[in-house]
Amino acid sequence: MTLTYKDVADIIKIIDASGCEEVIVELADVKIVVRRSSGTTIIPTATPLSPAEPQKYAEKPRHAERQIAPSEPPADINATDGGTIVRSPMTGTFYRAPSPKDPPFVEIGSIVKSGDSLCSIEVMKLFTTIMAETDGQVTRVFAQNAELVQVGQPLFKIEAIRA
Repeated sequence: MTLTYKDVADIIKIIDASGCEEVIVELADVKIVVRRSSGTTIIPTATPLSPAEPQKYAEKPRHAERQIAPSEPPADINATDGGTIVRSPMTGTFYRAPSPKDPPFVEIGSIVKSGDSLCSIEVMKLFTTIMAETDGQVTRVFAQNAELVQVGQPLFKIEAIRA
């Protein structure tokens, strides 16, 4: 069995969405070690490993790693005007509807109760439904349908309904 680039990317997505510090994937001819807290990146050598041969790894210099800074959220996301920001609990693909043929779970202006479905996030073909944590009205949708969202990224703003 060989790993494709997509397989490796999917493994990294799972690790990113979990609390794992290290994951080792070992197949017949390749071994991948992914560490969250290490100062270096481990790159497997192209030579297949034999049981009698010691493992060889090339270290990638830290300065060569690409740093991706999270985009700055709009200024009004953290405004303290009584609204609640619903943030993504995981890295994955954001979907506003249960399927492409169905209407979105919620729209701007929708009234929601605690526990109502707001959206779903897909990670490795597994869908997690994100629920409202408070009663109120959806006043903003921050993510676009089928967009990759990161842990902690704002998805919705729900404001309490004033009587």
